[in-house]
Amino acid sequence: MRHRRIAKKFGRSKSHREQMLGSLVANLILRSRIQTTLAKAKAARPDAEKMVTLARKGTLAARRLAAARLRSPSAVATLFDQVVPALAGRNGGFTRIAKLGQRASDGSTMAILEWVSVVTPAPVADTTNDDAAAKPKKDGKVKKAAAKTA
Repeated sequence: MRHRRIAKKFGRSKSHREQMLGSLVANLILRSRIQTTLAKAKAARPDAEKMVTLARKGTLAARRLAAARLRSPSAVATLFDQVVPALAGRNGGFTRIAKLGQRASDGSTMAILEWVSVVTPAPVADTTNDDAAAKPKKDGKVKKAAAKTA
């Protein structure tokens, strides 16, 4: 029986669930707003609140504990440098959940999890290789490559 059990399991093992929630919180920190299912948003909300409360201490130990939970150095840096100063005047209630409606594919209730105060997200690095596309190739190399394939 599940008497007095609070945590949802989401059909995952404990390690998978911890990774999922850590990833949701890290993405919330990096992007300042995430869209997910309502159940996952409700499960990630306490973790996000605890990360902000932990980061308000500003100590090295707090930074290491946040790094262990989030597993993303860029999320830890953003949390300490941008999120905490933006939420400095609040004693709690750092996040909000806004319901969006049903997802078309399976009917799950979708929601947006976001910070209450406006936190400007850090620019997310684009993973595409723009350097190769920006440099024009020499005609000699293109002709040799075309000749080899022909």
